[in-house]
Amino acid sequence: MQVTTVGLDLAKTIFHVHGVTEGGEVAFNRPLRRAQVLGFFERLSPCLIGIEACASSHHWARELSKLGHTVRLMPPMYVKPYVKRGKSDAVDAEAICEAVTRPTMRFVEIKSEDQQALLSLHRARDFVVRQRTQLINMLRSLAAEFGIAIARGVARAIDFAKGIIDGKQSGLPELAQDVLRVLSRQLVDLHNRLGWYEITMRIQARLSRQAQLLQTIPGVGPVTASAVAATIGSGCQFRSGREFAAWLGLTPRNHSSGGKERLGKITKMGDRYLRQLIVVGMTSRVRQVANHPERADPWLTKLLQRKPARLATVAMANKTARIMWAVLTRNEPYKPHAA
Repeated sequence: MQVTTVGLDLAKTIFHVHGVTEGGEVAFNRPLRRAQVLGFFERLSPCLIGIEACASSHHWARELSKLGHTVRLMPPMYVKPYVKRGKSDAVDAEAICEAVTRPTMRFVEIKSEDQQALLSLHRARDFVVRQRTQLINMLRSLAAEFGIAIARGVARAIDFAKGIIDGKQSGLPELAQDVLRVLSRQLVDLHNRLGWYEITMRIQARLSRQAQLLQTIPGVGPVTASAVAATIGSGCQFRSGREFAAWLGLTPRNHSSGGKERLGKITKMGDRYLRQLIVVGMTSRVRQVANHPERADPWLTKLLQRKPARLATVAMANKTARIMWAVLTRNEPYKPHAA
């Protein structure tokens, strides 16, 4: 039987495949070990393969595409409605096989190895930042137990840690000094390591044409630009800038019914890391209105006169996301409209 569509349920060791013919008949529904996957698909004629988007899905999509198959990645939340009663690998593979044939299904663009390598740099940097925050909070809490208050800010915490290492803090019990000294050395080491991530990220942003174009947008730096370029590439998978903003979760949640439109808070349904970077960048632009009003965007200035600062920040992030899509799809730098 000529198999036309295959649903592949990924796993660490045991995968599951569900294949159907053009007439809708089930050709196979069986498990495969990891080492058997490529050999199994080598023996199949080119067909449509559906996979749920996950950590390893882009790797398998690239490998199966090399064999001549057409691979489509789908968000797991869009596959879930096709899962029948009961939860098993066989049922999941069948649901994937069914979902990939739907004409209205939304697909995830397959990332290249270079994109994933750059994203791994972002993930590692974000992980180190969270670890540094945890260490700072631990130092603050332990020092507070002995009546020592560390001023706000990362720089003040780093200065305190260096003072502990140099033995400038006296009057503490010897055991407490040893504990704080070990934590302080770990904090300083993480802080220095974070500097390497920052430098490497700036270098990669200079090497990327897409990241350079994105940095022409006000409020977008090398970190945000490289993250967006590595995540969505050319942006052609989105039909419009509004769709990209909605994918980031920057659009209001719709509760409309019966012809009455009711809009709530933003959905926050998309990539949390990208949304956070864009909102932080726009927060700096909102602060610029107060510090340097002559440099501020007139649209943002008028918005701040009518709305709270945080609402204006998110609105500016929504607008910036649409600008990002336009810059990437047109492959040209940002050109502000003349006042």
